[in-house]
Amino acid sequence: MIRTRTSRVLAASAAVAATALVVTGCSGGSGDSGDDASGDSIVVSAFPFGVEQFQEAIVDPFTEKTGITVEIETGSNADRLSQLQLAGGDAGIDVMLISDTFAASGQEQDLFQDFDESDVPNLAKIADFAVEEGYDGPAYSYQLNGTLYNTDELDAAQAADWSLYADSAYSGRLAFPDIAVTAGQLAVSGVASTFGDGPYDIDTAYTTIGGWAPNILQFYSSSTEVTNLLTQGEIVAADALSGFATTLIASGEPVAWTAPAEGRYMATNRAMIPSGAKNLEGAYAFIDYLLSVEAQTASAEIVGDLPVALDATIPAEITAVVGDIAADPIAAGYATLDPAEIVPNRAQWVERFAREVASR
Repeated sequence: MIRTRTSRVLAASAAVAATALVVTGCSGGSGDSGDDASGDSIVVSAFPFGVEQFQEAIVDPFTEKTGITVEIETGSNADRLSQLQLAGGDAGIDVMLISDTFAASGQEQDLFQDFDESDVPNLAKIADFAVEEGYDGPAYSYQLNGTLYNTDELDAAQAADWSLYADSAYSGRLAFPDIAVTAGQLAVSGVASTFGDGPYDIDTAYTTIGGWAPNILQFYSSSTEVTNLLTQGEIVAADALSGFATTLIASGEPVAWTAPAEGRYMATNRAMIPSGAKNLEGAYAFIDYLLSVEAQTASAEIVGDLPVALDATIPAEITAVVGDIAADPIAAGYATLDPAEIVPNRAQWVERFAREVASR
């Protein structure tokens, strides 16, 4: 796995913090997250974006609290899972932070190992959906699918209705995610559930979205694409994750995000331990801290992650986007997708989307 410059800087920074603890005679503090492991180190594989914020919210406080230094390796979900596959689960990684579909795919290949509350006590203090069956590791954050829209052009009720994408009045001024990205699968399942027999009725979903294709300016594959299209006035709305809206709304752009009226699905980011992890105790300590109220609140405030810890504080910047949904997404009608349905079919669904939807 390629280690980025950012990764080396994080490792060095964490090492300095740990050295400072020794020089000043600090014990590393007290708490539930592996305080007796002072002097250890772990390698965490993470997403390539928001690394500096992640260091501030999670890594530095964890090292200060436990004395465990953290080296960060970054890359896309696909690249990092591929490296783990090539290494047979033994890629020198102790904790991998990865999207749910990729986590489930790795599990099928025995690349991850499970653990429980005896290893990570804070598993008992997070939302039920974060510890649902089907995954070896818990969710530490989640992402809501909905519609990002220009408030000068649309109101929330219009944006929440899937029929927006069929409205010729907005032809060429709409965007939709490619199924290969996180929002894409959530959107496809939302359409399938709304117009078909359930979230995995792909035939109905593709027929429906394919019919909307003439109105779609772009089937996007990155958050940058969709936010640029919206702020430049090229589109009035796009199906998108709620996190895309946070910065735009805070900056004063005439933008809002709304949940769909029906067909509400969310994705989770999971904390997984590879089968070949060298420092299990350090991995347990890191995940336990990641799930703590302290870390979950800081991550929500600094990184913008939706928290899974039941007692975490949700900042105003997040509630400005999603309102009360962040307090209990399940009560608000959101559901996760079953990895047993997604993983075996994903490659075929991606190929079909390109052929039956995006090319129309």
